[in-house]
Amino acid sequence: MSTFIALLHSIVLTPDRRVIMQDLRALAEDLGYREPRTLVSTGNLVFEADEMRPHEVETHLEEGFEEKFGKHVDIIVRSDCTWMALCSTNPFKDGYGDQVIVRVMRLPVDPQKVEALKPLMTEGQRIAVVGGDLWIDFAGKPSQSKLLSALTTKRLGVGTMRNWNTVRGLTEMII
Repeated sequence: MSTFIALLHSIVLTPDRRVIMQDLRALAEDLGYREPRTLVSTGNLVFEADEMRPHEVETHLEEGFEEKFGKHVDIIVRSDCTWMALCSTNPFKDGYGDQVIVRVMRLPVDPQKVEALKPLMTEGQRIAVVGGDLWIDFAGKPSQSKLLSALTTKRLGVGTMRNWNTVRGLTEMII
């Protein structure tokens, strides 16, 4: 048995309806996953499953989500080991937990696409690619940065963002 972390790119079904975490846990159980638990209300799911490759779990969850909720949502899945590796490689541990964000990628981010983001950066901001994931220290509120709106699936590929506080919270759930 393995522990997996699933990160939903969006839990917004319509402008006035979001997936609630109780329904997300129920979906995981319906799909045969064990001990599903969530962190905050933004689509972070931890669960136990038989030995599977993360990509197989992604496909299974995405298909189940679309069938249950009527909308496709990209879901990034990591095993507990790869999540622990991601957590240990934060290049900006000296940054503030709500200002350091990792864009967890399905496939490694293209370095040329990351280079194209640099003109949008302001003084104090830092960016790094580690293990194919994009780390950003916004050095301030991410919502006030031009860089945030450029971190799209269209521009960078399938991925989803979590701040350092959430990354640590998910790590505590699997230890």
